[in-house]
Amino acid sequence: MFASRSAAPADPVPAWSRGQRRLHGWNAATVLLAFSLAWLMVAWPVSALLVKFLLYQLHKSLGLAAFALVLARLLLRLRRPRPPWRQEMARWQRGAADAMHAALYLLLLATPVLGYLTAATAPAQVPTLFLLLVPIPHIVGTDADWFAMLRQVHRASAILLAALAAGHAAMAAVHWWRDRANARAGRAIACIRPGAL
Repeated sequence: MFASRSAAPADPVPAWSRGQRRLHGWNAATVLLAFSLAWLMVAWPVSALLVKFLLYQLHKSLGLAAFALVLARLLLRLRRPRPPWRQEMARWQRGAADAMHAALYLLLLATPVLGYLTAATAPAQVPTLFLLLVPIPHIVGTDADWFAMLRQVHRASAILLAALAAGHAAMAAVHWWRDRANARAGRAIACIRPGAL
């Protein structure tokens, strides 16, 4: 009733390289931590000034790391483009996915830059210390008006990035579940000999 396990496997699903997957995971982790930390550092009482300072520096370090990681991802994309689209995907789905990825990359680049400019124009002039060790110079000076505007734009950019990332993660989970379901169905069909039913 059942065929041997030496049946030819189905064609593998096109995938990203191991390096691309690792950079993607690290990038997602830094963004998630930085976004979560932002709410904590703002809400932390000024009375605990040292802790608040450390939280801000950790947030800045995560933002700089996220910016470096997305640059590395883009450089790697130049050498290894995205895998081909699945044939079953409709044209509008491909267009939507391309638009989503473009928006994510744009926000991944813009949000840390906006954060850096916000810190640089802040009236308090708190230094930016990467991992509390490496001072990052501010290329622009203090400006209360620019600081007030940049702080709001940075916050809106971060919230939009988090929303798009959540949607991206949800769609990735759906595709993962479908792939597993299709793989199980394919193995079940391959085990049944023609005419056995």
